[in-house]
Amino acid sequence: MQIETNTTLLDQFGWTFRVSPSLDDPSRVLLLLHGWTGDENSMWTFTQNLSSSYSIIAPRAPYSAPPDKGGYSWRELKPGTWGSPTLEELSLAADALVSLVDDWSASLSLASPTFDMVGFSQGGALAATLVSLHPARVGKVAVLSGFVPSGVERLLHPGLLEDIRFFWSHGTKDELISIERGRASIEFLENAGAEVQFCQAEIGHRVSKECWRSLATFLKN
Repeated sequence: MQIETNTTLLDQFGWTFRVSPSLDDPSRVLLLLHGWTGDENSMWTFTQNLSSSYSIIAPRAPYSAPPDKGGYSWRELKPGTWGSPTLEELSLAADALVSLVDDWSASLSLASPTFDMVGFSQGGALAATLVSLHPARVGKVAVLSGFVPSGVERLLHPGLLEDIRFFWSHGTKDELISIERGRASIEFLENAGAEVQFCQAEIGHRVSKECWRSLATFLKN
């Protein structure tokens, strides 16, 4: 895990989050969403060579993962909810993250009507949820080894995502979230009008070097 030296850890607005203000275009905001058992430090490896083009915010998820796992979760784990997170379980975090971006942007006097997102695994599912609930607030979305959660497909009516660009990375040998579920999720997005750039590799639940490079190009353009 690599963390840029110019990041700052903050506890504000009811959140713990790490930020890196842009030196070039402060109004361009990138929201990083870690996976299950991750934290505010987990996603910075995906931002190499991007620190000057974005104001970056990486929140810590609000719920603790089980003690034997460590880290944090974007949904509260309750008995009977051990399966994949659903729209209902992730919608609270999605709504709260929009408020967090707005509050942080306002504190820096940033003019940011929209923001971009990168989410890994459960964070990717959250990104898909957030953009489906708040499509007017999002410009670009990168989902890495993620999925469209159950219930979100009901929101994805034709044309909802026609102004939004997606990058989707998935491993054909992913043992946690199958490539078949990834492809089905992409179909949901495309049916809602999204433009999806797909990168796959013969790996497991991670991002290949080739897809990593493609992600950097996607975010720069």
